[in-house]
Amino acid sequence: MGPVARALRLTRWGMVWEQAARAFWPLATVLALVFAAFALGVVAAVPGPVLPWLAGTVLLLLIGVAIRGGMRFRRVRMADAVDRLDRTLPGRPLAALSDRAAIGGEGALWQAHLAQMQARAVLAQAVRPDAELARRDPFALRLAGLVALVMALVFGGLGQVGQGIEALAATVSRPVTADAVATGPSWEGWAEPPAYTRRPTIYLNALAEGQVLELPKGSAVTFRLYGNGVAVTQDIGPAAGDDPQAPGFRAEQSGAIEVAGRRFDVTVLPDNAPVIRAGAAPVRRADGRMVQDFEAEDDHGIASGQAVIALDLPAVDRRFGLAIDPEPRPSVELALPLPRGDHHQVKGQLTEDLSRHPWANLPVSVSLRALDGIEQVGEAEPMHTILPGRRFFNPLAAALIEMRRDLLWSRENAGRSAEILRAVTWQPEGFVEQPLYLQLRGAVTLLEGGTLTDKARDDLAEALWQAAVQLEDGGLSDALERMRQAQQKLSEAIRNGASPDEIQRLMDELKEATDAYTQMLAEQGQQDPAERFAKNQQGQQITGDQIQQMMDEIQRLMNEGRMAEAQELLEQFNRMMENLQVRQGQGGEGQQGSGGNQPMNRLADTLREQQRLSDEAFRDMQDQFGQGRMGQPSPNAEGLADQQRRLREELGQQQGLLPGQGSEGGDQARRQLDQAGRAMEDAERALREGDTGGALQRQADAIESMREGMRALGDMLNQQQGQQGQQGQQAQEGQRPGGGERAGAEGQAYDRRPALDPLGRQRDGSGNIIAGGDPLAEGVDPARRARDLLDEIRRRSGQAERPDAERDYLGRLLDRF
Repeated sequence: MGPVARALRLTRWGMVWEQAARAFWPLATVLALVFAAFALGVVAAVPGPVLPWLAGTVLLLLIGVAIRGGMRFRRVRMADAVDRLDRTLPGRPLAALSDRAAIGGEGALWQAHLAQMQARAVLAQAVRPDAELARRDPFALRLAGLVALVMALVFGGLGQVGQGIEALAATVSRPVTADAVATGPSWEGWAEPPAYTRRPTIYLNALAEGQVLELPKGSAVTFRLYGNGVAVTQDIGPAAGDDPQAPGFRAEQSGAIEVAGRRFDVTVLPDNAPVIRAGAAPVRRADGRMVQDFEAEDDHGIASGQAVIALDLPAVDRRFGLAIDPEPRPSVELALPLPRGDHHQVKGQLTEDLSRHPWANLPVSVSLRALDGIEQVGEAEPMHTILPGRRFFNPLAAALIEMRRDLLWSRENAGRSAEILRAVTWQPEGFVEQPLYLQLRGAVTLLEGGTLTDKARDDLAEALWQAAVQLEDGGLSDALERMRQAQQKLSEAIRNGASPDEIQRLMDELKEATDAYTQMLAEQGQQDPAERFAKNQQGQQITGDQIQQMMDEIQRLMNEGRMAEAQELLEQFNRMMENLQVRQGQGGEGQQGSGGNQPMNRLADTLREQQRLSDEAFRDMQDQFGQGRMGQPSPNAEGLADQQRRLREELGQQQGLLPGQGSEGGDQARRQLDQAGRAMEDAERALREGDTGGALQRQADAIESMREGMRALGDMLNQQQGQQGQQGQQAQEGQRPGGGERAGAEGQAYDRRPALDPLGRQRDGSGNIIAGGDPLAEGVDPARRARDLLDEIRRRSGQAERPDAERDYLGRLLDRF
């Protein structure tokens, strides 16, 4: 029977493998270890006198395990295979088929019995072999040999195998006398290159006569002398030890080494100092971060890099609060992020937020330097520039930041700062809100109370910073006032020649304020909101698309550098928005499906609650400051922490109800909300510990992450609506004559639109990145978003404290994108 014969063959071969594995696994293990020793250079590194003994021991071991395996191996007979296969079948049909009936062999009962056994035999399957090596090898020696073999195949080389064979052959071929066995070699020597070169140690005794020894500069050469009268002479570098029996020295120049009649010609490979070059002057991003490009190279690889920032005092405009001499401050030292992998040529970016440093927006000198493995230093020419920092366009916020800078410059400015604060807080009605007024009056009392300690000065500087950020970023409840503030700050930035990143940030802020204002009008259902400003003026009727077109036009003018025209159009836009009447037609903005509106509305409520909670924490810090209790636990801290916990739990519940699971936009929104939840948890912990300043910072991070998550969710919902609208249009055209052809052509054109890579950059059909991008595109510029993502990836890849797996992943991202 064919199936039975095939099963018997496979079972028998499996039993043969079992016998071979049980008998010869020690031999295979020893052979694997011997091969690994040759391939990994272990044999070549063994001292000459020891090598023959070691080789003899290994040879005896091989012979022993081979004889043991031969004695234990048993030939597998076909009857053994039949018996094993038969035991796996019910009723042992193979044995039954070979039986002979003593009586009634031709009867119907016997024939039925044979037919039944034959039917069972046809179902035979080969028996899986099992050598039971785990029981026979309880110490897993076979696995150690397998691991050594794999490492030899991956990391070893044929060159090292050849060196091991040559060393073994030279040792075996050398005549062994009684004196040689008794005394051994008269000397041994090793040359160890510096670790950063990643070169192996060289055993000098194994080198052939006349072979030139090439060593990197700084290599350590050591000897061990055994005989009397043996000496070492060399001219390659200074000595590194005083022991006459173990002389050592460091290779610094080419020359020769002589020992016991042997001469080694040494060529010292020079180790050049690293070279580092700075890119353009540091760039200020919209959020105030400093970005500095740099390039570095070294013949053996860069070990570390550093940026040193020092105040350029001669270039400082010594007026007002800067007229007096500054208090001494150490230079700012920042580690340059080095990507993983090859460091022979490095390109990177240093990204750091120095907005709160006392030297922010002041002249500084930036010096870059790189170190190699032997601590040679390469320095770039110092750059004299303005230290990038956040800029404030709100006049009161800018004044508070200037007073903060003066106090950090020197505490002798305390009196002058108190006078300015008194002037700022004079007649505060309609200009300074009550909580901020109380805080500033408390600051005046502190400044006029005597000499400031370091802690009091730093606490005051932190309070002024938080107040300025609060004024700059808003938190206004009235959407119209917020829109006016955003327009004024953008106008101020255009007049002051702000950077493109800053203008883009303020433009995004204006868009957000405008969207909030139009949504408020739509929700209130006002028919003529212009009556709030001009009772006799007829209100304008525009759609959300027209609002977006006008803002896109402002964006285009700014991108083209036509700032005067952009300023004029911006003022017209502001006047128009004050007389706005939103018209919602079919397919207009704000008509998202109920599945998208409800999560967005709940997230918006949570965002407002987080902003309100942040305002309460800020007011609590103001009260502490006004009462002189900065850094002490607040009575309201526990209540604020409980509110923060409830808000975090509510956000976690909302994450499970978000639409778009599995889509890019939905996943991005969930990631941002996860970050917001972690920031809320850190803020809660800081509140319970009495660190109100730290809690404010983490609450600001949570607000920003929630905004990014809502933007991603909104983009996803808009994209889904656009696809639904396109499908509906194609379906309508398909019902007209020729509509199917037009729909197919439009579908092909839609499929040929540029795709986005994971960093948000556009790619063509071949996968190439499309330079630039549409400056009038709605939402965040993909090029800027990609640049920010790359900056963050480079920063994280240069942090040595991160896990190796994460840094490897970040390195692969940098290589790919």
